Amino acid sequence: MAKAKEYIRISELDQEFKFEVSRRSGGENIKACFACGACDGGCPVRKIYSDYHPRKIIHMVLLGMKDKVLSSPLIWLCSTCYTCYERCPQNVKLCEVMNVLKNMAAEAGHVPSALAMQPELFSKFGRLYEIDDFDNKKRDKLGLPAIKMEASDVAKIMEICGLSRDKA
Repeated sequence: MAKAKEYIRISELDQEFKFEVSRRSGGENIKACFACGACDGGCPVRKIYSDYHPRKIIHMVLLGMKDKVLSSPLIWLCSTCYTCYERCPQNVKLCEVMNVLKNMAAEAGHVPSALAMQPELFSKFGRLYEIDDFDNKKRDKLGLPAIKMEASDVAKIMEICGLSRDKA
């Protein structure tokens, strides 16, 4: 079954988007992209996830599809392997552009739920997951020291940085 064509209204395009990206550190060369496809060719994420097209994401930025790009879960898939970075004939530095887009998406409130949970987990456990007695027993068998669950220092640091949910 063929996908239905999607139309974008010209009024929905933000012609300043490419300039906004290019003014940020890492996005300087985005306007030099001429969609050669070298970034798609060696992308390991592209080989696993067929919907992921770095070239199309850059093209959407250049067209001004700000809302569609920043709300897309695809921008969070870049593995920062630097294959595209090394192959790009225009020196676009796609990994850095993707980080710029991720930062802009986060500023706009488009953060995947797994990332949105991280501050809470850090505050609660001092790391991304809880280390319990079972984990420490496995560590002991391997000759590794036990990990103590003291998240108070991490919670203080997060509060100072303004990342604590208690302050909100």
